Amino acid sequence: FKEGCKSVAAGMNPMDLRRGIQLAVNEVVAKLKEMSIPVKGKEEIQHVATISANGDETIGRLVASIYEKSGKDATVTVSDGKTLHTEVEFVEGLKFDRGYISPYFITNPKLGKVELENPKILIVDKKITNIQSILHLLEHCATTNQALLIICEDVDSEPITTLVVNKLRGGLRICAVKAPGFGDNRKSTLEDIAISCGAQLISEDVGMQLDKVEPSVLGTAKQVIISKDDTIIMHGAGSKKDVEGRIQNLKEIKDKTTSTYDKEKLDERIGRLTGGVAVIKVGGASEVEVGELKDRINDALCATKAASEEGIVAGGGLALLNASKHLGKLKGKNFDQNHGIEIVQKACRIPCKAICDNAGYEGAVIVDKQLEENSQTMCFDVARGKRINMIEEGVIDPTKVVRCAIVNSAGVASLMITTEAVIAEEDKPEKEHEHHGGPPMGGAYQPLKQSTIYI
Repeated sequence: FKEGCKSVAAGMNPMDLRRGIQLAVNEVVAKLKEMSIPVKGKEEIQHVATISANGDETIGRLVASIYEKSGKDATVTVSDGKTLHTEVEFVEGLKFDRGYISPYFITNPKLGKVELENPKILIVDKKITNIQSILHLLEHCATTNQALLIICEDVDSEPITTLVVNKLRGGLRICAVKAPGFGDNRKSTLEDIAISCGAQLISEDVGMQLDKVEPSVLGTAKQVIISKDDTIIMHGAGSKKDVEGRIQNLKEIKDKTTSTYDKEKLDERIGRLTGGVAVIKVGGASEVEVGELKDRINDALCATKAASEEGIVAGGGLALLNASKHLGKLKGKNFDQNHGIEIVQKACRIPCKAICDNAGYEGAVIVDKQLEENSQTMCFDVARGKRINMIEEGVIDPTKVVRCAIVNSAGVASLMITTEAVIAEEDKPEKEHEHHGGPPMGGAYQPLKQSTIYI
């Protein structure tokens, strides 16, 4: 961005600079994909997790052991422990790929997740079009002071507005999630979820009407964690016998079917019912220590997931440094585009130089020597003061992390170069004040006398 502003001030065309930057970024991304090595084995996962956790080998071993036991698609959550030590617990759980319908349901803003303890679970195979159909269930949860998770085909805007208002003003712990899957597969999946959490699937096909059902149709679970992309139900209240019977039934159906598609979907459903959830219980002497450790473990988990998706490259800025060599041969349509390419080339060399400078070495000299050599893996290790093979010694970065860093930074910088101005919202001091007027998104409040539900 700094180089771009200088160039625009010198009279260059900002649009051509942007095109040159984009050309260079595309070339760097292509080279990173060429250099990327698929993650294989526990040791490489451990290296990725260790580096992401600021060099903490204990966290690296912990994350690697989880992925070794549960596979690369492992479902992992992080929670506060009750001891001084961090431990892993494998619990019965069910995960599906649908998140919350509205971000207003979020209870943990830091992680952007909804966390419900011992919630009631309502499962419906139709769309909820009006709030009156579930009002008696909302009143029941408000009276018993229990959270409510709604899993259904969809929810119209009017009921969603009412649910959000009650979450924000009424203090009702609630979240709505769309049902996973499509067509017949969706209904079957909802039946699986209902069995695992001891609920009854409310369906008009069997003569059940949502506005007339009793609270006894609600299921429950020990904990539910919902992000914008997926939902994890842990320790569902469904009986073990019913769940095992359902799994056996699905296996029998799979053996009889000849359709490859149906077999894949049945495998997915069986895996969902049999798969567990790894819970990392973070321990520490103080709340600050636990919070810092949780952040590092979350970083390690995200980096490990990224490495599993797109592989790894040599760390220490070496991957970007090697990719920058190829930008010398790349030519734009005019001088300004070529200058944009040069800007990206210089930026790709900064990470390696900064690491060396911060360690007390002459970064510019080390970068120049590295560029003269044609090694994809050998580089200067500032911790040991000598050249090492970065891949073999475990100094690695997830390819996805490096790719996103260059793509996102170039995108923001080129946008700011071409717009010439950035508008930011000024922070206002928070003041305690009473709410007046109507609710957000229209409508009118009308508190019911017999409950705390706003409609």
